[in-house]
Amino acid sequence: MKAETYRTEIQNFDVIILGTGPGGLQAAIHASRKKVNVLVMGRPESSSLYKAHIENYCCVEGVKTGQELLDAGMSQAASFGVKFLREDAVATSVTGNGMFEITSEDGGIYRCHSLIFATGVSRKGLGLKGEKDLVGRGVSYCVDCDANFYRDASVAVTGGGSAAVHGALTLERLAREVTLITDTLDVSHALRKELDASKVDVLKGRKVKKLIGKDKLTGIELDDGTVLDLDGLFIERGAKGAMELAAFLGVNLDPEKFTFILTDEKQSTNIPGIFAAGDICGPPFQMAKAVGEGCVAGMHAALHVKAMKRKEDRVDNT
Repeated sequence: MKAETYRTEIQNFDVIILGTGPGGLQAAIHASRKKVNVLVMGRPESSSLYKAHIENYCCVEGVKTGQELLDAGMSQAASFGVKFLREDAVATSVTGNGMFEITSEDGGIYRCHSLIFATGVSRKGLGLKGEKDLVGRGVSYCVDCDANFYRDASVAVTGGGSAAVHGALTLERLAREVTLITDTLDVSHALRKELDASKVDVLKGRKVKKLIGKDKLTGIELDDGTVLDLDGLFIERGAKGAMELAAFLGVNLDPEKFTFILTDEKQSTNIPGIFAAGDICGPPFQMAKAVGEGCVAGMHAALHVKAMKRKEDRVDNT
């Protein structure tokens, strides 16, 4: 589906949503149905869902590609009047009258009463040749999303944090062989103990140097020359979302890692009018969670807009 693009130098909207993944699209659908005008910013191909395959989403039978689901979501949102801007936000601020102002990568300025962060989290790749081409073809950035596709397979996880170790332990229950490749292991004592008691083969002090395979991953080469034949490689090196954009507005992040946005039961942040949904709110990184949070965020963002407009009308009539 070719989404409608809305581009002017300066525009006002009731609700602006950063992110075109399942959380952002569901927020757009629910907000627009409450008769507020909505702009969604971002590129759908940047969503972690775009190249994924889904078979565990309620009421959707069979295996669906992420692109199929996102295209359908964009079409549905567009039918309710949602506008799309295929650009990323590069700056955020607050105007003198309390509206939020977003600057796009092309320099466009967009203002709103309610702002929803649904940007997901940026996966840290390895930067290897052919890596992007092999995503969804043996390379994955999310064990929780794709582990089920590697039953009785030979897989590896690269990374040294809790995400990597937890991923390797999850895969151990499904895959035939699991190898954890890490240059340094930095996890809690309890998680390290669980890893030591598992059947995961841990290669410490190693790094992935090369991906093998043209149309599908068939193996990897490590920096010491070791070659591993694999069906899948999971890159779990941690994640970083659009934290700078949120933090600049004073949005509270999780106090331990500062990698997720804190929200309440309404998906509201500590800043009135700013909401968040999906992976940017923390794990589990699942479409079902993102859609549910997007629904809640979209409805309450629209309600905030209406409350602000009623307040403005009262001021104008005094």
